[in-house]
Amino acid sequence: MNDNLLQLINIHKSFPGVKALAGVNLTVRAGQVMALIGENGAGKSTLMNVLTGIYQKDEGDIIYLGNKVNFHGPKSSQEAGIGIVHQELNLIPQLSIAENIFLGREFTNKFGCIDWRKTYAQADKLLAELHLNYDSRRLVSDLSIGEQQMVEIAKVLSFNSKVIIMDEPTDALTDTETVSLFEVIKKLKKQNCGVVYISHRLKEIFEICDEVTVLRDGQFIGEKKIDQLNEDTLIEMMVGRKLQEQYPRVNVPRGNIALEVKNLNGVGVNDISFSLHEGEILGISGLMGAGRTELMKMIYGANPAKSGEIIVNNKSVKISSPRDGLTNGIVYISEDRKKDGLILGMSVKDNMSLNALNYFASKFKKLRLTEEQEVVKDFVGLFNIKTPSINQTIGFLSGGNQQKVAIAKGLMTRPSILILDEPTRGVDVGAKKEIYQLINQFKEQGLSVILVSSDMPEILGMSDRILVIHEGRVTGHFLSCEATQEKIMAAAVGKTQESADVAK
Repeated sequence: MNDNLLQLINIHKSFPGVKALAGVNLTVRAGQVMALIGENGAGKSTLMNVLTGIYQKDEGDIIYLGNKVNFHGPKSSQEAGIGIVHQELNLIPQLSIAENIFLGREFTNKFGCIDWRKTYAQADKLLAELHLNYDSRRLVSDLSIGEQQMVEIAKVLSFNSKVIIMDEPTDALTDTETVSLFEVIKKLKKQNCGVVYISHRLKEIFEICDEVTVLRDGQFIGEKKIDQLNEDTLIEMMVGRKLQEQYPRVNVPRGNIALEVKNLNGVGVNDISFSLHEGEILGISGLMGAGRTELMKMIYGANPAKSGEIIVNNKSVKISSPRDGLTNGIVYISEDRKKDGLILGMSVKDNMSLNALNYFASKFKKLRLTEEQEVVKDFVGLFNIKTPSINQTIGFLSGGNQQKVAIAKGLMTRPSILILDEPTRGVDVGAKKEIYQLINQFKEQGLSVILVSSDMPEILGMSDRILVIHEGRVTGHFLSCEATQEKIMAAAVGKTQESADVAK
């Protein structure tokens, strides 16, 4: 029962300017569930991508079923018996359960046609083995998210997988569906499969896992049996690094309340209240899926709230669209600049001025092009954006320079409230520092800033106050002087902590 099915030994992986993995180990044993945990950016996804062949390792060994292997893509690892249930489900809603399970591997008869009888029979057999009472002819679109998750697992098992990776498998499940999933995992253990369970929910780790592997900053911290740990010691392993003096936070006397959010409710957001002052940086922390981005989009108007109140400069406002947000001086810089922030085929100038064209319109509704160009050039200089010309297609700029353009685009609308969602994600160290310095300039000018980040040192280093969200609810408020990584992580995994009189 404790034989090693899989070992990753001393795995190293680098990308340009980034050491993603540095000597990482992972062991998966037959009949055991190994939790793989760490903060956002710890290297969990990179390690799984190396294992399944999406990335090729720089150093180290992968030993599977006693043999040294090197997979060259997901197909080869899947065919060898290593399956992965992704956080984002990979099913086609318009196809049946059976069609999804055997997509690309259909059973055919001697005439080369699909053998539907065999396809449905094999799919029904897989579902029965998991004690799932689904008809394999049902369309996936008719299933709940939890049922779809079970179909994903059946699909993985159809490859006779011996090692099954589950990436945040309960993220979209109800409590009842989670119980069903855990029953499936227990059955897999009895079949001597090995499971890698990736989750930020510590309660689940202690409920379903046998051992834990902890990564931090791309490094292997340790492997422990679950009965040797409690939540506090596990959190300490996850966040045990020391903060470095690389966050140039400035102290500015905070001004009047610029924004109040009262009892806001909507998709992914449950009864959240807080305030934001002039000249203040409010950090928003929490794990992926906690509801941070949903909250920010609600305040900006991209995802209108179902109930609650938003007050801007002591005036209650109705924000049901981004236009309403901009009208009320609120700007949101998306965490996904390529999808939501920029139009990569357009120039630097056109991207930067896109939301502020009304400021350059004459009384005859014609653009004052010379003025537009001058303002864009001023921002390019202020932000130190490296581009050969303001007419350069933005898709050819580095990630850091693209991010600076995205922030400048927001500031050109002359906001009073700036929401930065993961502003330094995917940018190099030099660009990060420049962005931090710009944030400080905005703060000194009295701008109200909300900083959403998965980088805990960034949150601790730049914020005046910190709001922690877990599953759409506020679980912690902290002043910067009293916040610690341990306190924030504890709140991020659901331990409610609130300092007195910090919410305002």
